[in-house]
Amino acid sequence: MRTYLLCIALLLGWPQAAAQAKVFEHTLKNGLKVIVKEDHRAPVVVQQIWYKAGSMDEESGVTGIAHVLEHMMFKGTKTVPAGEFSNRIAAAGGRENAFTSYDYTAYFQRLHKSKLPLAMRLEADRMHNLNLTADEFAREVNVVMEERRTRTDDEPRALMHEKMMATIYQEHPYRHPVIGWMSDLEALKVGDAKKWYGRWYAPNNATLVIAGDVKAKEVFALAQRYYGPIPRRVQPVRREFTEPQQAGVKRLVVKAPAELPHLMMGYHAPKLRNPEQEWKPYALEILIGVLDGSDAARLNKHLVREQQIASGAGAGYESAMRGPGLFTLAATPSKGKTVADVEAALRQEIALLVKEGVSEEELKRVKAQVMAGEVYKLDSVFYQAMQIGQMESIGLGHQAIPVMLEKLKAVTAEQVRQVAEEFLQDDNLTVAVLDPQPLSGTPESKSKGMNHVR
Repeated sequence: MRTYLLCIALLLGWPQAAAQAKVFEHTLKNGLKVIVKEDHRAPVVVQQIWYKAGSMDEESGVTGIAHVLEHMMFKGTKTVPAGEFSNRIAAAGGRENAFTSYDYTAYFQRLHKSKLPLAMRLEADRMHNLNLTADEFAREVNVVMEERRTRTDDEPRALMHEKMMATIYQEHPYRHPVIGWMSDLEALKVGDAKKWYGRWYAPNNATLVIAGDVKAKEVFALAQRYYGPIPRRVQPVRREFTEPQQAGVKRLVVKAPAELPHLMMGYHAPKLRNPEQEWKPYALEILIGVLDGSDAARLNKHLVREQQIASGAGAGYESAMRGPGLFTLAATPSKGKTVADVEAALRQEIALLVKEGVSEEELKRVKAQVMAGEVYKLDSVFYQAMQIGQMESIGLGHQAIPVMLEKLKAVTAEQVRQVAEEFLQDDNLTVAVLDPQPLSGTPESKSKGMNHVR
């Protein structure tokens, strides 16, 4: 996922309307931060409420509770019956949904600007009046368990990714899946949801982002009317997790019914902590563009088209997160090739980049691609709000976004080469292999389904 860049359009000159829109900020007395991004191109508005509470904040034994609580937020309050939240937004011509990640949980609505008071009233109501009953909770946990079966247990690459994350991280809670371990889901009780809701769903642990055809002064007044009366809560001290330095390559094999083998390589990498002072996370972002992201990128050009070792190859890195960073490479062998062939080819690409570096022409092309992609995304009011909400929730603040753009533009070819040399090496590496089993049957020995070599 690319680093979110808010002011790229201002610097590149398109789309001008989105670039010239202003951002306003106000914090209510109860601690709720309200941020407004005015964009008057269309009579629509987006409301997003971001809680700084994701799966990384879960305690051992209750993994998945953040996601289950997200589901329960649609099950009614003291004044709004179950299902009515969605019905009322739909009746107003709007759309709504929610998502949970490692770092945060967010809820959003997109609708006509005249319906913002409705959306605020409903969202504020479920911030502190949620109904949490044992029967409804049990039903929703069953829904989540079925979601886990279909999206993870029965999806070989998703299952492989889950096992890989649990191997990469020794101590940090990123080792637990957002959806939760099945054994934990089976043991969850409504009391766990009440505890989570009471702990984290408070105005002083949330950011309200409003973007669209609105005036900031009017939005702040509405926020005070609907959210202002909700009392703040004492927030627990968050534990700061650190991940021990890895001391050698880790390997695992995951056996699962699948058509093709697959390879993933994950390297520990830095996250962005100080947007103004750091340069390595930005160089890693550009490195992603060198390796992946277009037909001219190295992995697709060399491994897929020229050498035909892989039928597909890619890379990923995200610097904007609360926990530790991770740089990944992935590839599927072509017919007649093996995962060993693919791993060797990926290693050769990295070695070549470290030895010869990146040409200025290549660097210029990659920067243009990365920045142009962010410009097009800015045409979405929803995405503009997403940028702000994410940056606020991970603790960097939305003011850092234009700084991040300038730092990306300043990355040099030598810096790209240096981060490849520093971070893409075996002491940082975990290698995961998907060993495909017959689709009509099961692996011969479930006990050998995954093998860790520390």
